[in-house]
Amino acid sequence: MNLSNAIVRQPGINFADGISSQSQTPDYEKALFQHDNYCKILEKCGLKLIILKPDLRYPDAEFVEDTAIITEKMAIITRPGKIKRRNETKEIKYILADFRKIEQITPRGKVDGGDILRIDNHFYLGYSKRTNLNGIDQLRLLFSKYGYTSSVVQVDEILHLKSGINYLGNGVIIIQEKLVSLPIFNSYKKIIVSENENYSANCLNINGKILIPKGYEETKKKLEKLNNEIIELGMSEFMKMDGGLTCLSLRF
Repeated sequence: MNLSNAIVRQPGINFADGISSQSQTPDYEKALFQHDNYCKILEKCGLKLIILKPDLRYPDAEFVEDTAIITEKMAIITRPGKIKRRNETKEIKYILADFRKIEQITPRGKVDGGDILRIDNHFYLGYSKRTNLNGIDQLRLLFSKYGYTSSVVQVDEILHLKSGINYLGNGVIIIQEKLVSLPIFNSYKKIIVSENENYSANCLNINGKILIPKGYEETKKKLEKLNNEIIELGMSEFMKMDGGLTCLSLRF
């Protein structure tokens, strides 16, 4: 799908109060710098940005990907797995209503957008600590309604499905080494990320350009064989908050 737009939200000064499994505290000023650079790169990739101001009520709100799933035909407003994040969807719903027909996950469903991986017209739905079976059942009905197919992937060792697997186009996925044995992805050509570079599996193809976190030379060399333009971005402060490149925007 050719992408034209992206929604992003600037991190708030209370960014470090968000949900994280990491022990390091992010540097706020550095996070702002990295986020600004991320936005500039999205624009370089041809996207028109809708830039939202920080919302101090929700310190995780810069991770906008979790709030919606957008296709050409509609947008699904999610219901994030963490209760403290659920009201993040309200502003996103309001914005997306100008672009797409709106569908919505209802209680008792839980869905984080980071668990939803699209490959062409098929959606892989991560069953994780943040996305439950009720939410998955709702998603499958909605995707079917609009002519898409879907399947379920058990997510055990990573936060979200897209923490460990992403689609790079042309039948190629990037995948963490520990997930290679998942039979559901056997039909794809794989770029395998070694254990010491696990974070680099969360990369992003935007209109043929591949965005990768900076500092993962082994993964970078593997990706260079695809003949796409590779763009490295500093992501150290978002990594400290369990976030990655896909998390920071809603692209459509």
